[in-house]
Amino acid sequence: MLNSNLKYALLAAAAFIGVSTGTAQASYCGDGKTVTFAGIDWESGAFITEVMKEILSKGYDCKVDSIPGNSVTLEQATANNDVQIFAEEWIGRSDVWNKAAEAGQVKSVGKTFVGAAEGWFVPEYLVKGDGAKAPDLKSVQQLSDPKFVELFTDPEEPTKGRFLNCPSGWTCEGVNTAKLEAYKLGETYVNFRPGTGTALDAAIAAAYLQQEPMLFYYWSPTAIMGKYKLVQLEEPAYSEACWKELTSADGKRDAGCAFPSVEVAYGVNSTFAGEAPEIMEILEKATFPLEEVNASLAYMTDQKVDATAAAKNFLQTKADVWGGWVSADAKARIEAAVK
Repeated sequence: MLNSNLKYALLAAAAFIGVSTGTAQASYCGDGKTVTFAGIDWESGAFITEVMKEILSKGYDCKVDSIPGNSVTLEQATANNDVQIFAEEWIGRSDVWNKAAEAGQVKSVGKTFVGAAEGWFVPEYLVKGDGAKAPDLKSVQQLSDPKFVELFTDPEEPTKGRFLNCPSGWTCEGVNTAKLEAYKLGETYVNFRPGTGTALDAAIAAAYLQQEPMLFYYWSPTAIMGKYKLVQLEEPAYSEACWKELTSADGKRDAGCAFPSVEVAYGVNSTFAGEAPEIMEILEKATFPLEEVNASLAYMTDQKVDATAAAKNFLQTKADVWGGWVSADAKARIEAAVK
């Protein structure tokens, strides 16, 4: 039998360790430090950032903030620990991020969402259902067929089809232009570049509402993907060699291929990650279903509200989605706060 004094000493030590452990787990917010997010300005990033800010502030009593800037500036700020969380980091797409990761300054945590896509699309009504005008259209290789060139007739050059590209200056515009050449479509399709992203969206919306044929590049998550039923055309499988040629200014245009797979994670400062394991645990679990992101972005567009309002609506109506990311106590506090 333990000596009673020793027994009490051991119990006290155990209690101290338990309290210390609990304190350590909540130390970052408990110590009054602010969790600063990258003020991402694209819609999906802004929405996800606001949701995570609300979860940390309302559920865990964290002080939260965000700072605006372009992607490169905010990624560098994350490396410097001026920003702690970059909520929608497209891994491998940024030289700044890649260098910071190699230096051990930043790391990726969890998966912000899974299944994001980019490629060439047509409306679902064109290929499915009664009255579909192109039920056999499945791949980009078929687009050279004269019947499809005619289907996508360009109103200004009716002997050619129209491919709706990204605006000039966007990275995707150059890639799509290279693909048109690689797929031997440059002579039969007009490479139409709208002036802005808003103009691209407006062109898609107008054609969709009138049930017109259209062929265009797009990506997800976006409001357009949430509002309309679209079908992505198949392309030859991605390969590093093919992609290098397509993305190099002087690359060969002998063959096209699909865009590379997308990995989107929470980008965090490495020092912060070590200091806030409880927040890392939340981020590891916080994977947004892609359809919910698309739906929330469509909600922003339809209701003409900002990311903050969309985040509140998501937290009010989708507790079945985000509830599993947090503790039961935190879930109750968040639900009470957003009523």
